[in-house]
Amino acid sequence: MKNEKTSIWAWFPITFLTALFCCVLWGSATPAIKIAYEIFHISSDDTASRIMLAGARFFFAGIMTVGFGSILAKKLLLPKRNSLRSIAVLSLFQTIGQYFFFFMALAHITGVRGSIINASGNFFAILLAAYLFHFERFTLRKFIGCVTGFAGIFLILGGVKAISGAEAITLSGEGAMLLAAIFYALSSCCIKIYSRKENPVVLSGYQFMLGGAVLFIIGFFMGGHLVFGSFSCVLNLIYMGFISAGAYTLWGILLKHNPVSRVSILGFMNPVMGVMLSALFLHENQEAFSYTGVIALVLVVIGIIVVNSEKPD
Repeated sequence: MKNEKTSIWAWFPITFLTALFCCVLWGSATPAIKIAYEIFHISSDDTASRIMLAGARFFFAGIMTVGFGSILAKKLLLPKRNSLRSIAVLSLFQTIGQYFFFFMALAHITGVRGSIINASGNFFAILLAAYLFHFERFTLRKFIGCVTGFAGIFLILGGVKAISGAEAITLSGEGAMLLAAIFYALSSCCIKIYSRKENPVVLSGYQFMLGGAVLFIIGFFMGGHLVFGSFSCVLNLIYMGFISAGAYTLWGILLKHNPVSRVSILGFMNPVMGVMLSALFLHENQEAFSYTGVIALVLVVIGIIVVNSEKPD
């Protein structure tokens, strides 16, 4: 408790600004990936090259995460032998599963749409934690938050038009992003379980490396290729790696020095940053600031705040 009171990371202005920076990083992933498709000349039907790009990004992210963590710990962070199973399971869900579908989805839908749909992972995580892993109770507040958040997702998918088929929804676009969100939810629950006995930085860093290597190898043997036509390709890849490494490291520091609920509730800024940065860098202003886009985002944000505002069980 003394550490939480005296650490600068527990001072709310620092906590808020650091969380905001993390959410800016995570939110910038969507435009960064779509920009990468352009500068690497990866077409929407080139699945193999997309998988290679995802693999390269997360392999570098893993190296950076372990590097940052080692600097903070003042020693080289290495996984224990009995941690390898946890790392393998996490890499399957958090990197291989989630980002296979995430990178696929962004080749077929806008950044704004993807950012809002991807936020459904927050609500899937609540449901899985309560009904699959059984380490949380599904309370009335969580029910209200999930219903509100899913209402926003339903709205951005097209609402009633999506059910009737009047709104075009594809498995490779919206469907893939929903699958990515489910894999995110599974990985979140696994991290909560494994981090009780393992260093979360070690788990994240090495699962990034393992998952990234697997994705890259799969993409390579599928016939994918990455053509570094300019220095901007190198900068883009380094930045995409830093997004995960920097955000996960800083978020982990905040969780160490603050109550979990105090930090997790600030995650509402994540989809907001995704939408705003997509509007800024991808010129998707029309969708971002449409009535449907704004209302959907507001519902998702309210849902995230509500499900995280409850005291831990």
